[in-house]
Amino acid sequence: MRINTPSLFASTVLLAHHVAAGTASPNNPPSRNWVQRKWNGSNYACKCYAGDACWPRAPEWQALNATVGGGLRVVTPPAVSCYNTFQGPLGNISAYDAAACQAVTTGFPSEQFQVDLPAAGLWTYFTNDTCRPTTNPTDTCTLGYYPVLVITAKTTDHIQAGIKFANKNNLRLIVRNTGHDFLGRSVGWGALVINTHNFQDITVTNSWQGAGGYTGSAVTVGAGVQAFKALKTLHELSPPRVMVTGECATVGVAGGLPQGGGHGPLTNLYGFLADTALEFKVITADGVLRTANAVTNPDLFWALRGGGPASFAVIVSASYKTFVDLPSTGVILNITPAQNTNATLFWQGVTAFHGYSNHFVGKGLYVYYELVPGLVLHVQPILGIGKNATELQAILKPLFDDLNAMGLAYDTSSKSYSTFYELYNDMFETETAGQSALTGGWALAKTDVANNNAGIVSAFQNALNHGAILVGHMWNAGEGLPSREWNNSAVNPRFRSVSDKLITVLPLAGNAPLADKAAAQQTLTGVIDGGLRAAAPNGAAYVNEADPFQPNWQTAFWGTNYPALLRLRKRWDPTGVFYAVSTPGTEDWEQIEWGTRLCKKL
Repeated sequence: MRINTPSLFASTVLLAHHVAAGTASPNNPPSRNWVQRKWNGSNYACKCYAGDACWPRAPEWQALNATVGGGLRVVTPPAVSCYNTFQGPLGNISAYDAAACQAVTTGFPSEQFQVDLPAAGLWTYFTNDTCRPTTNPTDTCTLGYYPVLVITAKTTDHIQAGIKFANKNNLRLIVRNTGHDFLGRSVGWGALVINTHNFQDITVTNSWQGAGGYTGSAVTVGAGVQAFKALKTLHELSPPRVMVTGECATVGVAGGLPQGGGHGPLTNLYGFLADTALEFKVITADGVLRTANAVTNPDLFWALRGGGPASFAVIVSASYKTFVDLPSTGVILNITPAQNTNATLFWQGVTAFHGYSNHFVGKGLYVYYELVPGLVLHVQPILGIGKNATELQAILKPLFDDLNAMGLAYDTSSKSYSTFYELYNDMFETETAGQSALTGGWALAKTDVANNNAGIVSAFQNALNHGAILVGHMWNAGEGLPSREWNNSAVNPRFRSVSDKLITVLPLAGNAPLADKAAAQQTLTGVIDGGLRAAAPNGAAYVNEADPFQPNWQTAFWGTNYPALLRLRKRWDPTGVFYAVSTPGTEDWEQIEWGTRLCKKL
């Protein structure tokens, strides 16, 4: 089902008449239309937004629309059809459609439903949680912090036109391929979006002929290709092959995932997705289509491999190594109130379980688990790639012996598959969209687990006591990757010595009062994640799944690689065409006026 969005031409009058007074900074070149603002006693130079004098006029938008093949649209929230009127920044639109409202209400929790929309964010906190599905069409529906306009790009020319237009007019630009993002980087108040989801080509080869000396099998995927499609294509080869992807099947594999690193079930064997990259086709901030590999633009190639999403270029396509798919076994472990209501005993069990994280990754396992308030530990799966049930159970025996010795009841099951792909489709649980929460996280170093596992578990308890949910991923990005290759990508070197990467989730409505949001952010940063950082000081933060407002984010996300990334950002995007919160070079940028206007502090 397609949610109708108003065409550009239906909104031409709105665009032409919604221009208010603003002031461009006289200290910048004429092509850079900066808007001067004062906020909390400080002066700022801001991007240009609807209502500013620098906002492009209707003929300019019409020309852009023609250049991008009629693919420019006004953005409306996904559930706009459930409301009588959409009160947008470009004017009001009659919106109610009962059938469409029912469809969006049904589809709203589906990740794929949200992915297929042109400018939605899968999690709603950073949209201001506006205009959710409702049974009361007289409720208020506004744009909130969704973008204003979106280009549905179908060719590289369309992407280039969007970048050049945003650069010329100093618009906030967002690049979206799936909207699969916890930190609000796929949405943004007043922005222009370039949607790359239509780039769906997949090409496989048995013998890579590109730069870098690698001659094995490879796959090249377009910017919009998701993990489930790439894995299905590789599975249909003879023999079946596999690539590193995220744990979630709906994640795109050629956008923010490799630019953040890209961890998943195969990371313990082959490193990050970024570590397996062979080449990118990208469009840089100047609108030029370039190749980046080990020989051509090698500095850009390094930065694109884990140096920060939406920081250096728009990825059009990416080429990666592939690997033979192997027989695999998965184990499920549950400790819930159905088995145990003794809190002391439950946390003893969690301590035992987590104390084996170094052991698990050292034996090549990947472990995905959730800790939920109410004495719930859900582990699904404990994954052994290339291992049969007997081999996996032998690795897990010390844990089960400990649980049995302490008298802690649990449920467990095991299943073997002829390939990892079949296990992936059967044992990894489907995630849902449409939820609102603040997200943080921290990766735990092996040394900290070995020396302070009890303190780490106390930090887990602290997090749950403050309303958080913990999602753990046990892997080590250096376990199966030769150390000589560790520095070939820009990911934080500390990830080569971790054994558990945690996501902390603090549920909160995106339209909560500002005071409540500020208090929740302080709790997440200082108390929940602060407890984890204190218990595991040798760890790191993963930029795609962590608190962007944590202290010293440059070091937390990139460690010793940050100075080089900062220099490269200034080289490849000197005027700040691209932006994602807390990425290299964004120290001087701030979203002022209650998280709306993107500005540079003067």
